[in-house]
Amino acid sequence: MTSRIIALGAAVTLALPLAAHAQDVTLRLSHWVPAGIAPASKGIEPWAKAVEDASGGSIAIQLFPAQQLGKAPDHYDMAKQGIVDMAWVNPGYTAGRFPIYALTEVPFMVDDSVQGAKAIHEWYLENGAEAEMSDVKVCFIHPHAPGALHSKEAITSPDQIKGKNIRPAHATMARFVSLLGGGPVQVPAPEVREALSRGTAEAVTFPWGAMYDFKLTGEVPQHLDMPFYMSAQVLVMNLASYDKLSDENKAVIDSHCTPEWSAKVAQGWHDDDMAARDKLIADGEQTLNEPSEADVAAWREASQPLIDEWKESVVAKGGDADAILDAYVKSLEANDAKY
Repeated sequence: MTSRIIALGAAVTLALPLAAHAQDVTLRLSHWVPAGIAPASKGIEPWAKAVEDASGGSIAIQLFPAQQLGKAPDHYDMAKQGIVDMAWVNPGYTAGRFPIYALTEVPFMVDDSVQGAKAIHEWYLENGAEAEMSDVKVCFIHPHAPGALHSKEAITSPDQIKGKNIRPAHATMARFVSLLGGGPVQVPAPEVREALSRGTAEAVTFPWGAMYDFKLTGEVPQHLDMPFYMSAQVLVMNLASYDKLSDENKAVIDSHCTPEWSAKVAQGWHDDDMAARDKLIADGEQTLNEPSEADVAAWREASQPLIDEWKESVVAKGGDADAILDAYVKSLEANDAKY
């Protein structure tokens, strides 16, 4: 009897490491948009819940929205330095730091954010991530639907930008505003309404849903109805936080850091943006202005210097700009996302 008890105890002891192998862990994820608005509720939050569910509860993701742990432009370094385990980053908030990725900011290139997210993820992993973001793990690409130019007065052609102060979405759009003779007013998304209400800015490049997320319809009731630009955020993870995970939990993270998941995450934000656009159309106090074919051609021509400058910045870092651009276009075309 005693020997049977000893044997049973040994078996239980041997089983303990296996039971503990699941490794319960809490990961802190920081982002800079208010909780409950589309980027968070339709993208970040469902992704975090999917990770938790796939882990069987061994991974918990603690969300910190609305710049609670740091300003929006600081989020890449917050993840890199381990201040947080994961961070939702707008690379365009740090001009010049990610020259290859900045190609995603060039206007009039993408007309489908869902397939565009997949295309950018595939392209960047092959053509830029190792050179620019090797100190973090890239998890997913998270663009809004192609955004628009929203203004106090109607704007349909590039020559109307001259003399106007405009809040740009990112560094490339800021350069575009400058090229057209406007003045870029660079403030994070949560501070845009204040800039508009004070008259510091007269227009903003923003997703359609942001008109309601940030309560801007009273400030900028005129909307240029064309796929004007895109801003593709990136969820990144601290490498040490990833390395500490068990093999099982690494597999869960890996399975949720794919081009397919980038498309899934982008879908909710896209749908919200399109619903917001429909709501603006139905609102008698809002005006959507469709540019003429001549206007579209003028916008495209005006943006060409951005491509030239992008090439120069990539070459300066030792990159093959023509090959990288060609790969980007091919990835967009292969995913039916090219404008």
